[in-house]
Amino acid sequence: MAESGKSGKSGKESKKQKKSWFKGLKSEFNKIIWTDRVTLGKQTVAVVSITIVLGVVITILDSLVLQFMNLVIR
Repeated sequence: MAESGKSGKSGKESKKQKKSWFKGLKSEFNKIIWTDRVTLGKQTVAVVSITIVLGVVITILDSLVLQFMNLVIR
């Protein structure tokens, strides 16, 4: 019977902890400095461009190594 009293108390404490956690989360989200649309667009274009260039470079290197290995094996 003593445990039922504890579980009721811990349930209230659990709710307080959850509220406190959400308050802290909201506080942290308010500290975030979001970038503007123009900067976000520029950064997105840069990331996509670099990804495409690196993909092409890796594809070319892979093809060259494959051709070289085919010459060595024959």
